[in-house]
Amino acid sequence: MWFSNAVVQVLKASGYPFEAHNVLDDPELRQGVKEFSNWPTIPQVYLAGEFIGGCDIVMEMHQRGELQPLLDRAFAVA
Repeated sequence: MWFSNAVVQVLKASGYPFEAHNVLDDPELRQGVKEFSNWPTIPQVYLAGEFIGGCDIVMEMHQRGELQPLLDRAFAVA
């Protein structure tokens, strides 16, 4: 659960709204999400319908300053 919380904190800090869905309560949904993205872990972050990555990737993007500009561009279009 720590990984999900870390991603939520980064997204909250971005200042943009986001939605979270708990797939851990539903094994079938959890497996379906993994198959859909071809990514083995949860959480999974999608931006404008595009898979961004899991916790490690999102945290690395945040630390390198790459996540906020990506969010800024996505929300400027929305």
